[in-house]
Amino acid sequence: MTELSTPFAPDWVLPPGESILDIAEERGWTQAELAQRLGYSEKHLSLLINGKVPITVDAAQRLERVVGSTMDFWLNLEANYQKHKARIEAEQRHAEWVPWLEELPLKELMANGAIEKKRLVAKNKPGLVEPCLRFFGVASPDEWRAHYGGMEVAFRRSREEQSDVGAISAWLRMGEQQAEQLDGPKCPKYNKARFQQALQTIRGLTSLPPQEFEPQMRQLLHDAGVLLVLVPAIPRSHVSGVARWLSPSRPLIQLSLYGKSNDKFWFTFFHEAAHILLHAGSRDAKKSVFLDDPNASHSDDPQEHEANQWAGNMLIPDEDAYTLPGLRSKAAVLDFANSIGVHPGIVVGRLQHDGIIEPSWMNDLKQSFRFKEASK
Repeated sequence: MTELSTPFAPDWVLPPGESILDIAEERGWTQAELAQRLGYSEKHLSLLINGKVPITVDAAQRLERVVGSTMDFWLNLEANYQKHKARIEAEQRHAEWVPWLEELPLKELMANGAIEKKRLVAKNKPGLVEPCLRFFGVASPDEWRAHYGGMEVAFRRSREEQSDVGAISAWLRMGEQQAEQLDGPKCPKYNKARFQQALQTIRGLTSLPPQEFEPQMRQLLHDAGVLLVLVPAIPRSHVSGVARWLSPSRPLIQLSLYGKSNDKFWFTFFHEAAHILLHAGSRDAKKSVFLDDPNASHSDDPQEHEANQWAGNMLIPDEDAYTLPGLRSKAAVLDFANSIGVHPGIVVGRLQHDGIIEPSWMNDLKQSFRFKEASK
């Protein structure tokens, strides 16, 4: 009979039962004798050997006394086996879940660094399931459908094309991840009065370039308890602005720069701000997720109409708007914009929207934004 002088530590993964049997056979023990030495019934030992029951701390202590090695060795052997088995089972499940990937904007998620870049060929697709589950923070496609499918009932859409739940949920999740980095114990709770003051100050920043207004804008909103995230666009979502509440005391404004000149960016921002200010009067109201696109046609939703009016009046007050029809030259637009304290591109956008000038006129007074959309 050979005694074990060193821990039995194979460099491959086997069911622990095989190691137990090997040692018992080396010592000339039958399963009945081994069961007796361990204090187990033969049935329980059979279950243990065949991997039907795991090696517990108690079992590991018994094995240490009877067959040698250490308790930690037997527990590690069991843990490695369970991890190996779980990997195989996960690979099988991932292969079964590959059709779910068709619902997701994989190319955009790769381009934005949300998941690792891989060629979208059949052999690679099972390996993309796990990164996508991790990105969304769900255990399976069923949980993804339950969470984001459930969230869909809260979507307040501004256009019919906003029906691709996979693309919309991916864009929302990218915003959530940025918000998680910004939010924390030092972030104040939402303060409506301070938010209103911040918006007045932010309006005065519209004439500044992005590198100057963006940090000031973020700080003003942060101090009012409002999170602002800039997230790369996912065109299939047809969404470039979202207002939502991550919790009853934490509103989020999420914007992309998709198709945005500065007039559209600022209108979208103040439109989302209006949703936060005007349309969150109750806990149920705070469950709404407003999906907006400044390129959308007129919406019949009264809250969208109200947000449009509020944003338009915020940028160009009603008491000044009566002069808009007379602005027929660049010089007049520049003078008017300077007098009310906004960027001239905002005035041009309003003139075009109201049909006072052609969409092709004075676009050189607008500014195209190219600042960084997402924090990596």
